[in-house]
Amino acid sequence: MQKSFQVGAKTFILDQDKAEAAFAAKKVINGRETMTFNLLPLKYQWSYDLYRTMKANHWEPEDIPMGKDIEQWRDAKLVSDVERWIIRMGIGYFSAAEGIVGDNIQHVVRELVTAPELKLVLGRHAHEENIHADSLLYMISSLGINPHECEAMFEDVDTIVKKNEFVTRISKDLRRDIDLTKPENKKLLAKNIFVFGQCMEGTQFYGLFGMILSLYRQNKFPGIGQMFRYTLRDESNHIEVFRNLFMDLIEENREIWTAEFKEELRQTMAEAIQLEKDFIRDCLPVNAVGLAVDEFVTYIDYIADRRLEGVGLAPLSGGIKNPLPWLAEMMDIKKEQNFFEGRVTEYQKASALNVAKDDDL
Repeated sequence: MQKSFQVGAKTFILDQDKAEAAFAAKKVINGRETMTFNLLPLKYQWSYDLYRTMKANHWEPEDIPMGKDIEQWRDAKLVSDVERWIIRMGIGYFSAAEGIVGDNIQHVVRELVTAPELKLVLGRHAHEENIHADSLLYMISSLGINPHECEAMFEDVDTIVKKNEFVTRISKDLRRDIDLTKPENKKLLAKNIFVFGQCMEGTQFYGLFGMILSLYRQNKFPGIGQMFRYTLRDESNHIEVFRNLFMDLIEENREIWTAEFKEELRQTMAEAIQLEKDFIRDCLPVNAVGLAVDEFVTYIDYIADRRLEGVGLAPLSGGIKNPLPWLAEMMDIKKEQNFFEGRVTEYQKASALNVAKDDDL
C-alpha cells in the first residue's frame, strides 16, 4: 500500500508495506540494523514506559544534606564501630559495583540489542548508574574518608573481590565479536542479562541495602540512607528493565529455553546467593545495632526465589516468608518529607509517579 502527498509541484510517495516490514524486523537481537534510531512505532512498549518513569525519578546527590551524617561519623559517642563498618562496606562495595553494572550495560547489552526503544531505556539505565556512582563519591568526600581506603576495600576484602569477579567474568564472555545467530551465544547474552538484573542488582544488592536502611530507621546516617532509598527505587526499575528484556529475548529465541539452560541459571543464582551470604557476614560480623545476620541471610533466599519466579524459573528454597517486611515501608517515599524544612521532595514529576510496592522488594 502506498500513500502520496502532493506539496506544491512535488509528489512524495510513502510505502506503508515497507514501513510495516521495518517494524516487523524489530527484535531484541538480530533485528533490523539502523542508525536512524526511529522509536516509532514502538514494538516494546514496556521499555518506553519504563524510560519515562526512570526519567521522572531523576535525583541529584548534592541535593541531599549530609550535615547530620558528618556529625555522627566524627563523634564516636553517636554511632558504634559496627555502624561505621556497615557504612564503610556499603561505600566500598557499591563504589565498584555501580560502575560494573553501568559499564556492562553500555559496552555489552546496549551494543548487542537492535531495537531503538531498548537502546533508549538502557541508555537511561546507564545514566542512573552514573548518578549512583556519583552519590558514592559524594558520601566519601562528605565524610572525609580516604578514597584509597575504598579502593583497598574492593581490592582486599575477599567477599567483595569474589562478588565483583562473579559478574565481571560473565561480562567479559561477551566482550568480543560474537555471532548472535548461534544458540550458544544467545545463551551467553541471556545469562548476562539474568545475572546483572536478577542476581546482582536484584539480589546481591539487597543485603547491604537493608542494613543501611535499618540504620536510617534509627536516624543514623540520614543523608546516606536517603540516597540509598532513591538508589533502591531506581534499582526496582532496573530489575524490571532486565527482567522484561530477558523474557522478550527468550520469547523470540525459544530454542535456547531448554531444561539444561534453566538449571544452569538456577545454579548461577545459587552461586550468587552464597557469595552474598558470605558478604553479609563480613558486613555484620556480629548481631548488633538491632540487626541480626540470620534475618539478612534468610532475606536473600526470599529475594532470590522471587527473582527466579519472576523469569519463569523454579525457586531454590521455596516457602520462605519475608523476614524484613519493613523494607517495603522504607521504599514507599511518596509521602516522605525530606530535610529541606518540610518541603516535599520526591525527585519525580506528578505525571509519572512510581512508588515501589512490596512486590518490588
